[in-house]
Amino acid sequence: MNLDDTIVAIATPSGRGGMGVVRLSGPEARQIALPMLRLKHGLEPGRAVFGELIEPADVPCFGESGTGAPAPHDRGQASRNPAQTVDGRIDEIVVTFFQKPHSYTTDDVVEISAHGSPVVLRHIVELALAGGARLAQPGEFTMRAFLNGRLDLAQAEAVRDLIESQTLYQAKVAAQQLEGALSRRLQPIKQKLVELIALLEAGIDFAEDDVAVLPAERIRQHIAAVREPLQELIVSFAYGKIVHEGLTLAIVGRPNVGKSSLFNRLVERERAIVTALPGTTRDLVSETVALQGIPVKLVDTAGIRRALDEAESIGIRKSMEALADADLVLVVLDGSQGATVEDEELLQQVSGRCAIAVANKADLADGRGATFDRGSLPVVSTSALTGAGIPELRAEILRQVGGDGGAQIESGFLTNARHRGLVENALHALDAASAALNQNVPHEMLLLDLYNALRPLDEITGATTTDDILGLIFSTFCIGK
Repeated sequence: MNLDDTIVAIATPSGRGGMGVVRLSGPEARQIALPMLRLKHGLEPGRAVFGELIEPADVPCFGESGTGAPAPHDRGQASRNPAQTVDGRIDEIVVTFFQKPHSYTTDDVVEISAHGSPVVLRHIVELALAGGARLAQPGEFTMRAFLNGRLDLAQAEAVRDLIESQTLYQAKVAAQQLEGALSRRLQPIKQKLVELIALLEAGIDFAEDDVAVLPAERIRQHIAAVREPLQELIVSFAYGKIVHEGLTLAIVGRPNVGKSSLFNRLVERERAIVTALPGTTRDLVSETVALQGIPVKLVDTAGIRRALDEAESIGIRKSMEALADADLVLVVLDGSQGATVEDEELLQQVSGRCAIAVANKADLADGRGATFDRGSLPVVSTSALTGAGIPELRAEILRQVGGDGGAQIESGFLTNARHRGLVENALHALDAASAALNQNVPHEMLLLDLYNALRPLDEITGATTTDDILGLIFSTFCIGK
């Protein structure tokens, strides 16, 4: 990738809005931007300047096709551009100049904030292209920040996560990663591994100088000191994946136990139809809510029983599919009655799964809570009608997914499947090193396994990342970031 040219892109989402931003980055960003601007004051680093967007006299006027191809013109055609007023003004703008290296990409950056008309924003880009800029590729601004040392690769990926956040909690997690929480957690681990490699290299290279060779037990202790925190990182991915991607929660049970009423309570609005007639729900009804910042897709299902007609049979089949696909299952039971055969079969079916038994209709139990053979499942008593027990149910859902992640945010944890795979590769290499040590393999061969453990950790931060991996990562970014 050429880092010496100047790139341009619209940095705000497509469509119309109150404002839109066009970003230029590169050595010619200032020179390309100035001819299209009429400013109240000169551009100064870190200062926003009010001005006007004008049609440069020496730049061809473009059509509104968005192709970037210049329309036929002569020197006087600029005054005949229908987008241009008599005095040459197109729009009022605010321009901010960030001088290298104090910018997002560490290059000179000019950001032009105009009214959010797609025509105006596209015209600014066309003027920049005519001035010598190149249209940016997806994620190219952030890739330049990475290649120029402004961010490491884990931080660059956190930029994408921050943009794609659906909840405030997800945004906070991404912001911590952007500040380097994961990189800081990895740094001492990598340092220990590098120290072990250095000790073994010294013992091999300077054996004739009486440099001590580490005994096997000391090497084993060093490997364990590296492996333990990596294993803790792997464990953190179970929660990190849920924070990053959310989870699916299926509400299942036999007909008329209050599944749809419970669903409405959890989403806090009348989303599912509720009647006293059993079998009202025939199809899956889903809604996404946030529980302490974790996106949870709730799925209300058809009552599970022996079907009375073909439509109900299809609904029950979909219920079973939703149960199989869910990350967490709420098995709703009628807390005012004893367990039925269908209840017991359903409880047995979710045995060993991440599931919660919900004894609903507590308002009708008159203090006589029905007993169920729920196995090892936690049970929460609720009343979807009165709302009793709903806060406790939410708390139990969060407990099941490890929802108290405050300490993990500060220390950094895995939210990215690519990172998890690389940490697993490092652990496999350390296990191979331990096995080689037990077989008294020469240290030269042992070092190969240790380098194989270091390389994946470097790929998380980008120290040894190939161009193919970089292209794959940054191609998922939006253009303009």
